[in-house]
Amino acid sequence: MTSVLPPSTREHLLSPVTQAALRIQNQITIATREHLGTNGFQELTPPLIGPVTDPGCRGAKQVDVDYYGHKYKMMTSVILYKQASLLAFDKIFYVAPNVRLEPLETAQTGRHLAEFTQIDVEVRDAKRDDVLDLLQGLMRHIVSRVLRESKADLTALGRDPESFEAMLRKDFGRMTHTEAVAKVRSLSQEQSIDAEINWEGEKLLSEQTDTPFFIVDYPKGSRGFTDGESDTEPGVLRNFDMIAPGGFGEMCSGGERTHEYRRLIERMRETGENPAKYAWYLDIARDGLPASAGFGLGLERVTRYIAGLDAVWQASAYPKLPGIASP
Repeated sequence: MTSVLPPSTREHLLSPVTQAALRIQNQITIATREHLGTNGFQELTPPLIGPVTDPGCRGAKQVDVDYYGHKYKMMTSVILYKQASLLAFDKIFYVAPNVRLEPLETAQTGRHLAEFTQIDVEVRDAKRDDVLDLLQGLMRHIVSRVLRESKADLTALGRDPESFEAMLRKDFGRMTHTEAVAKVRSLSQEQSIDAEINWEGEKLLSEQTDTPFFIVDYPKGSRGFTDGESDTEPGVLRNFDMIAPGGFGEMCSGGERTHEYRRLIERMRETGENPAKYAWYLDIARDGLPASAGFGLGLERVTRYIAGLDAVWQASAYPKLPGIASP
């Protein structure tokens, strides 16, 4: 096992493990652009700051910046901008940097960084099942390219290509949040029925399978206002997480979006958000925000999974762990 903390910048950049992981990561981004571009997606340059950012960053704190006397936020996620961008294009994606001040205890999970990158995808008029199929296809394309182009790096890292055989031939499984809670509890781990699956629970579930799978239908109180509520099952969100096999845990979150102006106001108030903060976003919604579904796929987490790394910081050239000062 590797150390919880990264070494010096020099040692890290000279490490054959770092170099192999970053070459694999390069193939992941090439494969992403290749697959999404072939399927009609427009890549956009993501914003880095804005008057507001994603409210649902799961216990992490947002970072304020002074923007000519205005208090702006570093992006924790570009979800609000993804929805707005569908006014211009029906299918869009970003390779987007994010900054989140994660709780200090996450520095030792092997899964969290304060600065990370997401492959952010959004599709106009899509439903959750549409983006689940898109995500499965994208993951298979990514893995197939890495297996083809990064054989030497996978060998150097001790990653067996046969460990991906099941995901390339079997559909990704699915379980509801209720089923996931019951399964986590059966594995002797505490888990609230009203909250998202905790990190330890995700790891336990992840260890039970040889293919990625989806947890769907989270309870309304567990996520932010952008996650769309079911029309037929009140209190159930039309969202999901994708969990990697082998103990690697969650790699991606997404689902259908709240988009109607009145419903957005209701959901903001339900989640304790002040609608006045979101004036520019709500102005767009008042005039008509497209219905959509999408996801955010963690680039470093996908790299960690495919490369078989012990910790996500090994998938970043300049890793920033929560609470630890670094270049």
